[in-house]
Amino acid sequence: MADEQREVLKRFSRRRILLPVVIGAGTTALLVWSSAGSVAQQPIEWTWSTTRWMMLAFVSLVVRDTMYMLRIRHLTDRGLTWWRTFVVVMLWEFASALAPGIIGGGFFFAIWILSREGIDAGKSITVITFTSFLDGIFIALMAPFVYVTVGREELFAGMNTGEGWLGAGFFVTFWVVYGIIVVYKLFVAYALFVNPLFVKRALVGIFSLRGLRRWRRNMVTTGDQLIIAANGLKKRGWDYWWPGILTTFASWTARYSIVNCIVHAFHPAMGFEHDLVIYGKQVIMGIIVLLMPTPGGSGIAEIIFRDFLGMYITVGADKLAFVWRLLSYYPYIAIGAFLLPRWVRRNVIAPIARVVK
Repeated sequence: MADEQREVLKRFSRRRILLPVVIGAGTTALLVWSSAGSVAQQPIEWTWSTTRWMMLAFVSLVVRDTMYMLRIRHLTDRGLTWWRTFVVVMLWEFASALAPGIIGGGFFFAIWILSREGIDAGKSITVITFTSFLDGIFIALMAPFVYVTVGREELFAGMNTGEGWLGAGFFVTFWVVYGIIVVYKLFVAYALFVNPLFVKRALVGIFSLRGLRRWRRNMVTTGDQLIIAANGLKKRGWDYWWPGILTTFASWTARYSIVNCIVHAFHPAMGFEHDLVIYGKQVIMGIIVLLMPTPGGSGIAEIIFRDFLGMYITVGADKLAFVWRLLSYYPYIAIGAFLLPRWVRRNVIAPIARVVK
C-alpha cells in the first residue's frame, strides 16, 4: 500500500472513531447530571405526536443525504451507481465527523475516495472543490439572510450578547468564522473563475517564508488542484450549475429542519411562529461549531444546542441535544466505520493485489 494511502487510513483508527462519541456522550451526561433535579431536566414524554415528528426528522435526514447523492451523481456525469454514490457520501460524512470543521473536514479524503471509485483524478478534484464552494455559497447567503430577517436579539436570545463575555464571545465568534468563510470562498472563487495560476503562485510564495515552509509542498498541491478544478469548470455551462445549486440548498435546508422537528416532537403545544428563529439559530450554531477544535464539534455542539435553544425547550434540553446528535451525527460514524474496511479491501487492497499478480 502506498505511503499516501497509509497516511490517509491512519486517520481512522479505533481511538479516533470513538473519541467524538465519548466526548459528545460524556458532555451530555455531565450536563444532565449537573442539572439533575431542575424543572428543565424532568423526564421527557413520548407521545403519538412525538412519533410523527421524529419520523419527519428522519425524513429530513434522508432528504439531506439524497440531495447530496443527487449532487454527486450529477457533478460526476452519473459516473457512479446509486450504491457507489451512497458509499462516497457516507465515507465523506464519516471523515468530516472525525475532523474539526475549520480544517476542511473530509475534503481531501473525499477527493481520494472519488478517484478510487473510478472517477478521473481531475474530475474528482473539480467535483469536490465545486461542492465545497457551493456549500460555502449557502452559508455566505443564508447567515446574513437569517440575521436580517430574524434579528440579532432573537438569534442570540439566551446568550446575552450585549452583556458578559460568554454571550459576546459567541457573537464575535460567529462573525469571525463567517468572515473567514466568506474571505476563503471569495479566494476560491477568484482561483476557480479568474486566475488560478496567480493564486497558486501567491500561495507558494507566502508559504516559502520562514516559519511556513513546512506547508509549502501542501500549497503546491492545493494550487495544482485549484488549476485543475478551474479548467474543469470552464467547460461547463449553466446546466451543470443549477442542479448543483438546487441540491445544495435543498440538502442544507433539510439538515437544519431536523432540529425543528425534534423540538416539535417533544413540545407539541408549541406553534410554528418560532420555526424561522429555530432554523436561523441552527445556521448560527453551525457556523460557530466550525471553529471548534473537537472532532465534529463534539461536546461543544451539545452545549451550544442547550444555550441557543433552551428557551424553546422547557423539558430535557440536554437530552434533546443528545437526540439531535444521535440522529444527525453518530449514524455517520457508525455507517462509516462499517463501510470503510470493506471499501479499503475493494478499492485499495484488491487493485494492488491484481497489479502484484
